[in-house]
Order: sequence, then structure tokens, then C-alpha cells
Amino acid sequence: MTPENGFPHSEYQERLRRAQALMIQADISVLLLSTEPEVRYFSGFLTRFWESPTRPWFLLVPVSGNPIAVIPTIGFVLMGKTWVTDIRTWVSPNLIDDGVSLLIDTLTEVAPTGGKIGLPSGHETHIRMPNPDFERIKAGVKGRHFVGDNDIMRNLRMIKSPLEIAKISTACQIAGRAFDRVSEIASVGKSLATVFRQFQILCLQEGAEWVPYLAGGAGQKGYSDVISPATATKLLVGDILMLDTGLVWDGYFCDFDRNFAIGEPEKTAINGYKKLIEATNIGLETAKLGATVADVFCAMDKIVTGGKGHSDAGRLGHGLGMNLTEWPSLIAQDHTVLQEGMVLTLEPGIETEPGRYLVHEENIVITANGAEMLSPPAPIDMPIL
Repeated sequence: MTPENGFPHSEYQERLRRAQALMIQADISVLLLSTEPEVRYFSGFLTRFWESPTRPWFLLVPVSGNPIAVIPTIGFVLMGKTWVTDIRTWVSPNLIDDGVSLLIDTLTEVAPTGGKIGLPSGHETHIRMPNPDFERIKAGVKGRHFVGDNDIMRNLRMIKSPLEIAKISTACQIAGRAFDRVSEIASVGKSLATVFRQFQILCLQEGAEWVPYLAGGAGQKGYSDVISPATATKLLVGDILMLDTGLVWDGYFCDFDRNFAIGEPEKTAINGYKKLIEATNIGLETAKLGATVADVFCAMDKIVTGGKGHSDAGRLGHGLGMNLTEWPSLIAQDHTVLQEGMVLTLEPGIETEPGRYLVHEENIVITANGAEMLSPPAPIDMPIL
């Protein structure tokens, strides 16, 4: 059953409660948030208008009280449909003062003299405003200090609520239905570019709201890379076609791929695919409460590289949610402990011959009883089109 769009106010209130408890521990007076997933996490403000880099957007999360939006006037109506009631606006773009004075006034109102203003910091974070404006803000909030957020945002977003998991699961089911229809669009003589376009159409037909990410490749025994744009190169008998989609449903991503043989594949590809399924199953078994992401990486790495401890892709999976990729990374050096509610991808890859690879990806959630699949499991044997 498809969940409802959006969240009840209680979802945001619980997020706020958890954040404020962590802020008290870290002695942070207010969080200053400026990126799309950070703002949306506490407000529910969902719009593709973020594709425009012109305007900055801010949300303040005080250590007590409700969030405050400091946003361009063009966003007032949509923000007013969320649970946020304190909405302060300016007309943007403004080449002289694009929200700087309004943000300074709000920060000095909320944070006492000597207070700490927390900014998400570390890997996978950034401040979404022009640097000169940020320097003006730092100078303008006299007596207050900008600090890192003590990983508050990372820790909050890493653990998904049941309602968030339901949205990710819905996105996975949509992608699964699109993958089931690949035989309608992929065959000998079709160009990879045509397959990419038509697969996005399948995703939309099956219920995706948009398809911001689609990667893949095709070639004999595997593919040479998995991030290049699709070309006019036509599919040949014996090619292995891989499609990797990150489609969105109600603001949440899925991210998994499927491999297909165009006609009978070579034995090298068949064996490589079986190794990837084996590695994925081992990763699924290893992903239990108390294990680390490094444990999951090492279990899969032993299958696909014999235990080298690294791959050309750099990792064998990652977190998933409001972004296509989130914390953590499945690498040997990441010792993040698995907790209930974490949503991860398992993404082993294997070299079939020098310069040729196969990759496989599934989406899972960590539960009290171990990991469960969110993406419909791939077939044990590679599908032949």
C-alpha cells in the first residue's frame, strides 16, 4: 500500500525534540541550516526550486521553540503550507543584501551573547550561500560564535523513522516495476541513449515523481565505467547492460541497479554476476545490529577482490534517504556502528577482465532482527533479453 505524501506534524516534532536534546548536550544555541535536505528535514519544504542556485534559503533550529524560516518571499506560500509558522522573508535576488541583514537579526534574536551557532560540518556538508555573505554574517552576529554541529544533523538523518523507510520502500517498488519492463525497451541495435531515455519514461509511468539520477553502461563481459552519459553506441549480442537508477518518490530516493544480458552472455560475465549476488547476500547477512559498516565492506570485499580492502569505486555502498548518497560509506576505514533504522545500499563490484567491470546494488534497512531488503531482490541468474 502506497503511503501518504508528506508527514504528520508529529514526525517533525519528534525530529525537533531529538535535535534539541543533542543541542543541549553540545551547548549549541541554534542550528543554521542552508541546504535542501537540511531545511526539508525539519520543515517538510519540498520543491524543485532548489535547482536554481540564485537564491539562498535558511532554516534556524533553536535550542528551544520551533524552527524559524528565513527565506525569499517567493517561497512564503509553500513554506506556509508546512508546520513552520515563523516565516521571515525578503525579496530575492537582492544584489546588495540577499537576506544577510534579516538572517543576522534573527540569529542575534535567537542566540544569546556568547551563544554558539551550529553549522553542519564534515564530509558531505556545505554552506549554501556566497562566501562574502557568510563573512558578513559572521561579523554581524557580534558576541556569538559559529561552530560545527557536533554531527547532530548526520546522526539524526542517519536513522530513518518508519515513515521515512516506507517512502524509500515505495521508491524501490516503483523502480522494481520499471526494471521488470526493461525487455520492452532494450534489444540488439538499440542505442544506450535511447534505452536511458525510455527507462526514465518507464520509471515515471510506474509512479516516480522524477528521475534525477540514471547511470549505467554496456559492453562485452561488462562495462568500462558506470558514470558516463549514455551515447549513441548500439547494443550488441553478448553485451551486458546495466541500469542504475535513483528515482524519487515524495522526496526520498531509491538507488539500485540491475544487469541484463543482450543475448547469451560469455561465461566470464555469468560467473562475475554470480559472485556479485554472493557478495550481496554475504553483506546482507553481516549487516546486523552492533556490526560496523567496515564489517559489511570487508565481508563483501573478500568475495569480490579476495580481501584487498579497497576497490576502484572507492566503496561498496552508502547511506540512502533524502539524498541519493548519504553517510556512511561502506569502506574499510568507516567504523560507524549499524543501528536500527539505518538505510544502506550494498554495492559490490567485480573486475571481469582488465578494464571491464560488473556492479550490483541493492537497498536494505537495518532492523532489530537483522537487515531486510527494500529493493526487490535481483534474480539469482542474470536475465537474458
